[in-house]
Amino acid sequence: MRVSDFDFHLPEELIAQQPLPSRDSSRMLHVQRGTGSLRDRSLPNQIWSDQIWSDRTFCDFPDLLRPSDLLVFNNTKVFPARLYGRRQGTRAQPVSPQNPASRDFLHGRIEVLLTQQLSTEPNDWECLVRPGRKIGIGERLFFGAQDDLQAEVLARGEFGERRIRFNPVLDFFGILDRIGHVPLPPYISRADSSQDHDRYQTVYAEPRGSVAAPTAGLHFTPEILRRIEESRIETTQITLHVGLGTFQPIRVERVEDHKIHVEKYTISPEASAAINQALRSSRRIVAIGTTTVRALEHAIRLGSGSVEAGDAAADLFIYPGFEFQAVRAMLTNFHLPQSSLLMLVSAFGGKENILRAYEHAVSAGYRFYSYGDCMFIE
Repeated sequence: MRVSDFDFHLPEELIAQQPLPSRDSSRMLHVQRGTGSLRDRSLPNQIWSDQIWSDRTFCDFPDLLRPSDLLVFNNTKVFPARLYGRRQGTRAQPVSPQNPASRDFLHGRIEVLLTQQLSTEPNDWECLVRPGRKIGIGERLFFGAQDDLQAEVLARGEFGERRIRFNPVLDFFGILDRIGHVPLPPYISRADSSQDHDRYQTVYAEPRGSVAAPTAGLHFTPEILRRIEESRIETTQITLHVGLGTFQPIRVERVEDHKIHVEKYTISPEASAAINQALRSSRRIVAIGTTTVRALEHAIRLGSGSVEAGDAAADLFIYPGFEFQAVRAMLTNFHLPQSSLLMLVSAFGGKENILRAYEHAVSAGYRFYSYGDCMFIE
């Protein structure tokens, strides 16, 4: 299977640069899985045209759920993982007025995106750095106006990946909250703002650890959640911290040759019990976002058909041909061409089916990517 088979044309003006004034005012493309069977026509509140999709708004989402559904949310919290600073090269000369390189040393900016904490003592992180080729092992990195955080590069990987170790400080994450930036994706061509600290975060976010928002959850408001609760539809939450694996570009020609990064997740005993009860009762599990899909499908394989409570690390790459064992419906945003997330959605909804739905979304002017509109696939 070729990566180029998952390409599509997207006009730049459809890439959402700002969130809408209200989270739940986004549009929602309601898509049938697979061949477009009309088996659900008799269900209440299910209105289908002759197409395999229908145009809706996200406010319709609670009305499309079944009384027996179990909704599973990813409650991870984004932290300000992007740092700007300067470096002190291993071969740097002393800074002085006589040294012409001093200006670059003092003012040349580097960018570090923290993607995964590898250990707490010492405080080691996997990260992406720019400019990657200039930052080698042994480099010293300084962040904040008063060099509030300092780190050393321990190892380097491909495509700008590095392992760095921060000097001990009393409140590392408190400093990050003060000097770090919201890690907006590269297709949002602006600096982060105070608005992003709220809007690039779900309203139910709890445990800190993600460098990208689980964007399907960005549409939910307390009012939408209240409507779901009043309908007595069961919900539960798991935690998958979004890291490099979710947004890493695919750099191979064959889909099967891609190796996805590991992402850690946690399933509580309460969530495990709710999910397994739904599985035993053949109830529909509705995943809110691709990260939730990935965690559930990884967990059910670890448990040989059931989902155990505890911590694990998902290294599951889902693409067409994958057999889903847990998830029966999903809410998701629109994803990048030739991306692992588009492949996951294509595996779930049918490749040709999803690509046709994407063509419709483009022609209908849907907003794409993190701050964009969404799809409900069932």
